Amino acid sequence: MSNPNAWYVVRQEDGSCKVVPADEVVIGETSTQREQWGPFESQGVAIARRVGLIRAGKCKPV
Repeated sequence: MSNPNAWYVVRQEDGSCKVVPADEVVIGETSTQREQWGPFESQGVAIARRVGLIRAGKCKPV
């Protein structure tokens, strides 16, 4: 079972990434699932990871 206090970074259809709580993430979908990273223990850690993903070219800046 996932941690309800966990946070994820999820790539949107436009290529940008959004930080969302675990209860908004669907885990175990088919190949149509968007790319996601996590779980992270806090929203702050997820935001920092999102910045790193933008710098690495995995996500577009908003």
